[in-house]
Amino acid sequence: MATTKKTTTTEKKTATKKVTTTKKTTTAKKTAAKVDLYIQFGGATVSVADIEKNVKKVVKGKKAYTVYVKPEESKAYIVADGETTGMDVFFCE
Repeated sequence: MATTKKTTTTEKKTATKKVTTTKKTTTAKKTAAKVDLYIQFGGATVSVADIEKNVKKVVKGKKAYTVYVKPEESKAYIVADGETTGMDVFFCE
């Protein structure tokens, strides 16, 4: 009796993956110009940045506020969350 070997061959199919690449385009961010703003009145000058810094101390915890500067009175009036307060603004040479 003769024995026979059965041979089988299997083919491997390789899957091809389609790779899609997207090109990212980046644009340079524009930076805002720095502005130094001053109020001059009666020969004196005050920086708006200084007024803003002092206002922020007064309105701690308030979410929104509006500031009205009246140089003739040397005052800044602040309306914050419906309440109005005043603050002295010192104009100096």
